[in-house]
Amino acid sequence: MENTVEAIATNNLLLIFAAIAITGIVLGKLSEIIKLPDVILYLLAGIIIGPSLLNLISVQAFPIENNLILTFGSAFILFEGGKEINLRVLNKVKISVGMLATVGVVISALTVGLVSSKVFGLPILTALLLGSVIASTDPAALIPVFKQVTIKDKIKQTVVSESAFNDAVGAILVSTLLAVVTSGEFSAMESIKELVISTAVGIGTGIIVGYILTALVSDKRVGIFHSYAPIMSVLKVALAYEIATMLHGSGYMAVFIAGLISGNKKLFGLWIPEIDFNSDHCFSENIGSLARMAIFVVLGTQVNLEALAKYWAPSLLIVIVLMFIARPLVILVSTLFDKNAKWTFKEKLFMMWVRETGVIPAALSGIIVSMKVPGYEIISSVVFMTILITLIVQASTTKLVAKKLGVLEEEEENKAEVLNFIA
Repeated sequence: MENTVEAIATNNLLLIFAAIAITGIVLGKLSEIIKLPDVILYLLAGIIIGPSLLNLISVQAFPIENNLILTFGSAFILFEGGKEINLRVLNKVKISVGMLATVGVVISALTVGLVSSKVFGLPILTALLLGSVIASTDPAALIPVFKQVTIKDKIKQTVVSESAFNDAVGAILVSTLLAVVTSGEFSAMESIKELVISTAVGIGTGIIVGYILTALVSDKRVGIFHSYAPIMSVLKVALAYEIATMLHGSGYMAVFIAGLISGNKKLFGLWIPEIDFNSDHCFSENIGSLARMAIFVVLGTQVNLEALAKYWAPSLLIVIVLMFIARPLVILVSTLFDKNAKWTFKEKLFMMWVRETGVIPAALSGIIVSMKVPGYEIISSVVFMTILITLIVQASTTKLVAKKLGVLEEEEENKAEVLNFIA
């Protein structure tokens, strides 16, 4: 009897995986045609095929598998985000990035948390948890946008680096507040201590795992596994996350740092043979795409339409506060002390506009929903509304805003060509 039940459960899981993959492929192609961010379509598809409407898929019936999708998926995307960061460029704007990823997250969480407490009547810790979930930006949404829109390299690296770092910081902040909310105990010093230890262990683990496994697939003498580079990418994510977690560190920070090492391997004297690099690149892009599909479809299946219908107006108000109060405040404070970056007012305005919310907040929201934390329906509604509004409004207008503010790289090239012609 038990074997029969297990077989049915396994078959159901395979069907769920197939349904998510097929849905993702079809909607990914559709998004290219209608020029709309694919994650919006994934979310809507999740709602339609989930328990709220057609009830074709109920991932909640498989909590372990649900958490696996959310945890590994978000970890792999963070790893890929780390690979996109150029350490040489990052060094020029390191103060701004450091402020944006730390102080900026706290400012966003506090601003949104305080407003949410008043708007929803939530306990302050639950409201801060809500603020922390949507405080980080999304490399999975930003990177594809910047591949289509050629923004000045300094701005691009700053915003992408911020999104990767603040995902890790946001995840740590959420984990800390989640532990406080569920246990009912709070100690400022203990929380700061845990935050420091979690970050330090995460960074250390990421450096060690990232360097060792990258060296093993390099063209050095120790690189005896270079033909297995794609599999090593999955191992980097799995080992960095699990080892850091076992040592009470941040798994998310660890996978991001491992990605940072992998993406800047030349700086560490490592290089992967071209054929293996290409196979790893293609494999990682496909796994990353599948992770994005799965996370957003799963999140869609968890959206409670009754709660969304009940809380849509205050949720929209929170999104407006995040976009037009918290974000500008974050940029103004975070760039104030970075004199070397020489930020112009128009560059700051552009960075105020690009703060899409996506994968990590979606994954964190999914974990909170699965834990049935008090206030989870409100948190889920606000996260869904934030993702939807920021992606539809901000991601789709990035090129227009960049052009108006004169921060497109191609404009600089055109100016140079005109000057050369005149000369």
